[in-house]
Amino acid sequence: MSSSEIQKTRVINELRDFIRKLLQDPKILDQSLEIARRHLPEGGGSAVMARIANEISETTSVHIPEDPAEHSEADRLFLELLKEVVDEEQALY
Repeated sequence: MSSSEIQKTRVINELRDFIRKLLQDPKILDQSLEIARRHLPEGGGSAVMARIANEISETTSVHIPEDPAEHSEADRLFLELLKEVVDEEQALY
């Protein structure tokens, strides 16, 4: 297996584990979106995204490392999707 294939497999496994958590506790999505809605008006920079990640880790069963340099691909994808959803909500108003 090439390193690219190993990386893809690791990301897929992380996403599977994450989706399983969401299915086991659907409140995670509502809580995460509420946290993102509160913080994103401050901007979408790395410091704001780190605060969002930290609060999600503190209030849900999802653990995102405190240091953005330690975020996995799945962590980054989740945070990016939260930002996109909140941005789209704001565009509707």
